[in-house]
Amino acid sequence: MAFIKPFRALRPQPALAKAVAARPYDVLNSKEAAAEAAGNPNSFYHVSKSEIDLPEGTDIHSDAVYQKAAENLQALRDAGTLFHEEQPCYYIYKLVMDGRSQTGLVCVSSIDDYNKGIIKKHEFTRPDKELDRINHITSTRAQTGNVFLAYNDVPEINAIIERWQQHHAPVYDFVADDGIQHTVWVIDEAPTGEKITDLFAVDVPATYIADGHHRAASAGLVQKASGEDIHSGANLNWFLTTIFPASELAIMDYNRLVKDLNGHSKEDFLSRLEYDFTVEAIGHHEQKPSMLHEFSMYLDGAWYRLVAREGTYTNDPIGILDVTILQNNVLDKLLGIQDPRTDKRIDFVGGIRGLGELVKRVNSGEMKVAFALYPVTIQQLFDIADSGNVMPPKSTWFEPKLRDGLLTHLI
Repeated sequence: MAFIKPFRALRPQPALAKAVAARPYDVLNSKEAAAEAAGNPNSFYHVSKSEIDLPEGTDIHSDAVYQKAAENLQALRDAGTLFHEEQPCYYIYKLVMDGRSQTGLVCVSSIDDYNKGIIKKHEFTRPDKELDRINHITSTRAQTGNVFLAYNDVPEINAIIERWQQHHAPVYDFVADDGIQHTVWVIDEAPTGEKITDLFAVDVPATYIADGHHRAASAGLVQKASGEDIHSGANLNWFLTTIFPASELAIMDYNRLVKDLNGHSKEDFLSRLEYDFTVEAIGHHEQKPSMLHEFSMYLDGAWYRLVAREGTYTNDPIGILDVTILQNNVLDKLLGIQDPRTDKRIDFVGGIRGLGELVKRVNSGEMKVAFALYPVTIQQLFDIADSGNVMPPKSTWFEPKLRDGLLTHLI
């Protein structure tokens, strides 16, 4: 069963929430962060991307960057921009993007659950990225990055969260510069919090990491290195999470671009595709795949519809994925890309950028061919995590993303 609890968040004064809120540290580079934080001393980028306050060219993994993050976090506290909640609370976090909303519960989740596999993973992590987060956590004594979890809906939990929104005013409610609305409520009544804790412990057998594998792994490694008893009440035995019911979530497509046809002519490539797919030319109009095992391909100024033939995939949790079908039958078999993690001939574009980005990069001559995929479903993600497998690289893209700085967990 899933063990969660309320916590004393470090959070901004309501009037400053929009100014503080920052996109996750790993979705933009230092130059982009500096531009977004320009003229805004309250921006949380001064903590999450603190290299923006150091000389240009500073190694972003240097001790100076982590020390600056700690100094900047303390400065925001000293200035009164951020304050520490007086009592442990749960928080409701609602995001609205393009008319679609998703609402999650912000809490701390048990690192013991993570170690035992009650919090399930579906990706490998990289030691260099883990080390970066470990250094940031230990320097700031804070978990500033939120781990995005999902779980199968429990109607009673959904009802409690919905009722609280209906009968209480939010503490934050703003539209960010990118048009995404962020609304936060504080659940500060102990009986309601205790009910939520009990429901998760009884009715939620597992939670699933949707986004934030490195943040979760790093929190676990910091706890392990501390030597702290995992069952003590220490803050570092818990990590910052926002948990969403599966019904609230939508995974976006994650598409592929390849620089060349691996020596094939256009005609030969199309002919070879027909061994494993039905191939239909659909002209110059963009058309997203409409179902699983269907792909849209852009080549030489035209779109094609590809549908995988029977026998090109298996029914196991990994084999049935469209990213696996494409990798095995096109990227590896025809284009010679055996490891998409390391091959420099392939690139990936999140569906948030639309099919127009694929067209632009192929038409420019930078890339030769593009493939648009039908999004992975939440159930497929759950099935893979339950099976103990990991998803192929660049399989899922979640939007909208939680903002850093609104709710921080001090350890």
